Amino acid sequence: MRASFWCSVGLLLPLALLQSGCSVFSAEPLWELAKAGGALVQGAVTEVGPTQARDTVVYAHGPIQRLCVEYNRSSQAADLLPALVAELQAQHIESRVYEAGGRYDQCDVWLRYTASIQWAVPPTASDYRPYLDRATLVLNSADGRVLATSSFVLDDGLMSMGRWASTRDKLAPAVKALVGPSPQARAG
Repeated sequence: MRASFWCSVGLLLPLALLQSGCSVFSAEPLWELAKAGGALVQGAVTEVGPTQARDTVVYAHGPIQRLCVEYNRSSQAADLLPALVAELQAQHIESRVYEAGGRYDQCDVWLRYTASIQWAVPPTASDYRPYLDRATLVLNSADGRVLATSSFVLDDGLMSMGRWASTRDKLAPAVKALVGPSPQARAG
């Protein structure tokens, strides 16, 4: 018993000497706990997003395997176009982006979009950042006929955190509603 006591004292004494005499409590564990809590909040905030598309109208048309996206210079959402193309790829639809006003005979189906952003301070930041507030997607045939339209509008109540979801997560329901189920879902 005496040997284990002296071993414990021998291990704890150097640790005790490293502590300053004035400090009984350290703020470092609280700071680490606050950072971990912030990371959890950030994770929860970015996972919250819209659950459905709005104002979706789909007219009879064949399956879409490829389409052209008309680049909208007036859209202020910098990450909208990459998110849109990525979500189309997830739906197994090939897409190419073309400048507005180009030749429309290059594609059978065109996707045109409008979007708006807002600015706010995220819960875990101190500066303003933009977020996608609303977007409307319209599928047109080469002759201009509307094939489908769908929108995303942020449900942004006072406590809503969906504004900080990724642009792709916000657009996904509208894209899925616009182009229909993926080829695997149609086959199964």
